[in-house]
Amino acid sequence: MNFRTLGKTGFNISEISLGTWQVGGKWGDPFSHENADRILNAAVDAGINFIDTADVYGDGESEKAVGRLVKARSERLYVATKCGRRLQPHTNEAYQPDALRRFVEDSLRNMGLDTLDLIQLHCPPTEVYYRPEIFELFDRLKEEGKIRHLGISVEKVEEALKGIQFPNVTTVQIIFNLFRQRPSELFFEEAKKRNLGVIVRVPLASGLLTGRFSRETSFGPNDHRTFNRNGEAFDKGETFSGIDYETGLAAVEDLKALFPGTENLAPIALKWILDFDAVSCIIPGASRPEQVTSNLATETVPALTPDQRAGMQAVYEKHIKRLVHQRW
Repeated sequence: MNFRTLGKTGFNISEISLGTWQVGGKWGDPFSHENADRILNAAVDAGINFIDTADVYGDGESEKAVGRLVKARSERLYVATKCGRRLQPHTNEAYQPDALRRFVEDSLRNMGLDTLDLIQLHCPPTEVYYRPEIFELFDRLKEEGKIRHLGISVEKVEEALKGIQFPNVTTVQIIFNLFRQRPSELFFEEAKKRNLGVIVRVPLASGLLTGRFSRETSFGPNDHRTFNRNGEAFDKGETFSGIDYETGLAAVEDLKALFPGTENLAPIALKWILDFDAVSCIIPGASRPEQVTSNLATETVPALTPDQRAGMQAVYEKHIKRLVHQRW
């Protein structure tokens, strides 16, 4: 396992880490603590030391599983969680310091921890980034010993660029992959200037970039890849990175032609992300331990050649860029 510094937090974290949106089972399935324990322990056994969760994953059950892991292991594990999405309705007006404080305290109870290594605002409405009182709250929570660092999880590059103007923001979690390349422009430059940790989520475009999906692939009715393709439930960009499914399949077929005989494109897609030095870590999810193993195969993938990278870029230019580049 290779490690990188998570910006000005100083945390030395595994460059391939673990996101826990579906760690208790497949998206939309009832949460399984037995399955979560298997996945989480497999990740730590393999050298992963940074776990990203949220209070809304499994309605708090994911946080409980992560807390149980931290108590059961002797390794230093860094835990990041998120707050804000429990607000109903999820609006700018609903974001109030007292509510966010309660969420942080609930997460501490869920995980049985005294202090959170990293708390992240969970994709709040854009207007929240213009409200200093929201960010000042986390200075108070740090003084009280309830958190070590504040980060933001964003939908749009513009939100990231606004959020990092607050000096107590230490990390940014953002969607970045071969199908969502805009962050590698101005945002990555600013992140490096400010020594910010960059946590990459949705690195495989909801599984599209594994190369294992087809027109015949079906997803369960409670899976966001079924019900959120057009943004019906939350931001469209969280599902297949905002790409129309058929367009994504066509792009993947062109990628396969660049890597003949490769059954699983995931390690190659993750390798492409890790070639950017602004990236601190990637947090692919897993609904079974074998997917953790697949993601970690990235560490043994040979360096991408200039021709391969050029070919991958050509796929983006041909199929994807005009559809998404300016949207997020």
